[in-house]
Amino acid sequence: MAIDTTTQTSPAAVTAAPGLPRLSTRDKLVLFVLCAAQFMVALDFSVLNVALPALGRDLGMSQSALQWAVTAFALPSGGFLLLFGRAGDLFGRRRLFLAGLALFGAASLLSTLAWDPASFLAGRALQGLGAAAIVPTGMSLLTTTFPEGPARDRALGISGTLLSLGFTIGMVAGGTLTDTFGWRSTMALLTLFALIVLPLAPGLLPESRTPDRPRLDVPGAITVTTGLLSLIYALSTAADHGFGRADVIAALAAGLVLLTAFVLVESRSAAPLVSLPMLRRRTVAWGNIGGLVTFSMMSTIVFVLTLYLQEILGLSAFETGLVFGFQGLLSVVAGTLAPKVIGRLGARRTLVGSLTGQGALTASLLLLGTHGWSVWLATAAVALASMCHLGAIISYGLTVTSGVPDEEQGLATGLVTSTQQVGITVGIPLLGVLATTSGSLLTGVHTVIALDTAIVLGAALLIGLGLRRSRV
Repeated sequence: MAIDTTTQTSPAAVTAAPGLPRLSTRDKLVLFVLCAAQFMVALDFSVLNVALPALGRDLGMSQSALQWAVTAFALPSGGFLLLFGRAGDLFGRRRLFLAGLALFGAASLLSTLAWDPASFLAGRALQGLGAAAIVPTGMSLLTTTFPEGPARDRALGISGTLLSLGFTIGMVAGGTLTDTFGWRSTMALLTLFALIVLPLAPGLLPESRTPDRPRLDVPGAITVTTGLLSLIYALSTAADHGFGRADVIAALAAGLVLLTAFVLVESRSAAPLVSLPMLRRRTVAWGNIGGLVTFSMMSTIVFVLTLYLQEILGLSAFETGLVFGFQGLLSVVAGTLAPKVIGRLGARRTLVGSLTGQGALTASLLLLGTHGWSVWLATAAVALASMCHLGAIISYGLTVTSGVPDEEQGLATGLVTSTQQVGITVGIPLLGVLATTSGSLLTGVHTVIALDTAIVLGAALLIGLGLRRSRV
């Protein structure tokens, strides 16, 4: 299926060939607001991780209960993405984006001031709900503000860079802030971000929505939201307790049944939450598979390398953060280069090539051992793999949203961001737990790396074949 990628000329799309498009001052401010919000959410995924032991001691949470500090955020942030993406299409993306920012800021303040486990977990859940509104509407505002072509390529390149950088900086900043000011400073940082972005957004962001305002697909919203909540709960809990628990099995079964029911509901709905014909587009289907693979497999590698560096090589949490700091620096470089590469090769070839590079560099980690030089191999391989990973992030977003009308951008970007969240969530439970259940830790790390490599390279081959007739 050929996708028409011609676009109208606009100020944001003016280019001085062969360079990148020149953005106006207002374009830059809009991009700053949208990227700062995405960066804030990405920061939240990782900034609390190294603070969990200190948090548990302060609030009296057991070690087994600490996983809820992550799960309480992941459940609503992943479960409500599609619903809020469509709600933004219907009722106003800017309006929902601002509401999400306000809720995220207030929830971060509640988490900062938490006086017991219940108040902290309530704050985390509300943060996740705010993130579920911010991420799809922010992406929709970006893709409708910047026209398809070089301007959107550049905007998504910057956004993808900050997304990756936010996750990496969170790992480094979390340890530094916790050691210096205590765990509450990690939540206070997120509050500060929200206070900076929220006052700027109303005067800069344009309102956009679908013109016909169809009714919201309530049965579809209920089945997909509860299905995703069940699936994310099961996978998050399995990461700590395994797949044998009754609640994990029940949640997995419920999630699969509800998501199957969602597909049936959508096939009969006059105004579906997810357009099944859209999912039949090669670019949407294969692009999202690429996104799911790159996010899930890279998050798994970060997890197992964190264990490897600290438990086998004996690095401290701060030293481990520095290793991943190089990953963040090269992500900035990748974010600058990716739009140029996409402009030359196209999004499809860039996606396939990026996944191939990510898989090949992951394979090099099979040489890790107990010698001191292994830390340098780990640093170089994960940093270079992250450059390819970022190329895959940007190109899969472009692949999915190319040729999609503005009135359906919220739906398309809702799929993009749902893929991102599910990918981050499923990788560690599905593969990461093998690192601690495969005999010695080093054997487990090698097992995960081998499976990770096979999945990424296999996906690159299948996506290349699946998209071979699409002009993106």
